[in-house]
Amino acid sequence: MEYKVHKLKVNLNEDQQMLEQFLNNLRGEVVSIIPNVKPIFRPMGATAKVDFLLIIEKLVN
Repeated sequence: MEYKVHKLKVNLNEDQQMLEQFLNNLRGEVVSIIPNVKPIFRPMGATAKVDFLLIIEKLVN
């Protein structure tokens, strides 16, 4: 089995169509999608933002 890891920079509020198109164009099977969550500190409190996604694809032989 071979796997390929893709790094996709996204803004989840705006890039839903791009993410959908990317996933539909993959040749193999999506094993996992791992978000990179970055904390953000603001005057009213702390929150978090997703910088990029790691998408693990299992390649079909």
